[in-house]
Amino acid sequence: MSAVKRSAKKRLLALAIIGVSCRLLLFSAAAPAEKKDIVSVEKTPRLAARLQPLGLDLLFEWDNKVYILAGPRDLRTLDRNHIPYLMESNKFPALTSSPVLLQGGINGDYHSYLELEADLQDLERAHPEIARLYTIGMSLENRKIYALKISDNVALDEEEAEVLFLGCHHAREWISVEVPFLLAKHLLENYASDAAVRRAVDQSEVWIAPLINPDGLEYSIRFYRYWRKNRRLNVDGSFGVDLNRNYGYNWAYDNEGSSPEPAAEVYRGSAPFSEPETRAVRDLFLEREFQALVTYHSYSQVILYPWGYTPTPTDKEALHWSLAADMSMLMEAVNGRLYGFGPSAQSSYLTNGDTTDWAFGVAGIPAYTIELPPVDQLGGGFFNAERDITPVFNENLPAALYLINWSIVNFGAFQAQEREARTDRLNGRGKVPGRHQN
Repeated sequence: MSAVKRSAKKRLLALAIIGVSCRLLLFSAAAPAEKKDIVSVEKTPRLAARLQPLGLDLLFEWDNKVYILAGPRDLRTLDRNHIPYLMESNKFPALTSSPVLLQGGINGDYHSYLELEADLQDLERAHPEIARLYTIGMSLENRKIYALKISDNVALDEEEAEVLFLGCHHAREWISVEVPFLLAKHLLENYASDAAVRRAVDQSEVWIAPLINPDGLEYSIRFYRYWRKNRRLNVDGSFGVDLNRNYGYNWAYDNEGSSPEPAAEVYRGSAPFSEPETRAVRDLFLEREFQALVTYHSYSQVILYPWGYTPTPTDKEALHWSLAADMSMLMEAVNGRLYGFGPSAQSSYLTNGDTTDWAFGVAGIPAYTIELPPVDQLGGGFFNAERDITPVFNENLPAALYLINWSIVNFGAFQAQEREARTDRLNGRGKVPGRHQN
């Protein structure tokens, strides 16, 4: 080998070593200080009011206690605000050991980004007449955000009811990817044999985007299972925006329903729709005329609807309640699990800038957050066993079909006047239905 070639080879080797070192440093810099403790705070009105604006990772409420996933910084915040807490980590073996036995692949029966991409492409290839896959946006780390359209004349934009199903705004909520994906799979694979499915597909346009936060999901799989946000590098060196606080309706309404602090788990971002992931949903929404929306999350086993930013009911409370009650009844009939339901701010906690408030606020449509099982961290929390995927989907399927069918039946009532009013609201003109006046 000539001296020139040896010199060139050494330079390439040196560059490769530098590149690997830089990537390792990047991953090291990107890794958060893992939150290794779960603490509980007594649930009293006084302490709840003091907890809400702190931007902590409130996992669930149980037996008059609020459970919080906490790191050293969070514990200092509790101490600084004179909020007494009890260490509960010993009750949660998932913090120190693998909570579920994954049977195969990097993510077991759950989807990674690449696995979901491949499976969505396979569905489109297997059912080209009724399925079309769209890239509706790109994530911060340049991953595609997919939406699968399912309809009998899928290449056409027909005058039909449209329904949108979303999954995985929050990275650690792996089950929220599987339910909308399996809904798409069920509709496509049962179109020829199931009359109810065929009616839904023939008379509507169903859009399913199972993974809104692909970067966060990958980080949750590979680095830190409890990761929640996207992977935005913030100005203070922390990472992540809570995508479900980044939508434009009443964004930053207060500091209780979202946080202005970048390190907070409910950080709302620097501006409404500052994140490409939420802009992808917004742009799809504005191009269509959806009659209903469902966004899947975990966990709490509850059906939530607007408002999240205020306890004041919307002017469509009766409709929201009625549909949620019917969906809950259908879900319970499958496996016996009861899904509670109610307005988000009253049933859960205050949020602002979330998906359902935005969808209802700008379009006036029924919009639901379905928090999938279990009801608490003690029952598994985010760590649903692989064997739970199918039962959880099965009990959510009749509710999804019900909402599609409701949209079909009521599509004719969506008259020109309402469409015009909706267009005005989407363009920032006119009165928003049920808007709370301050």
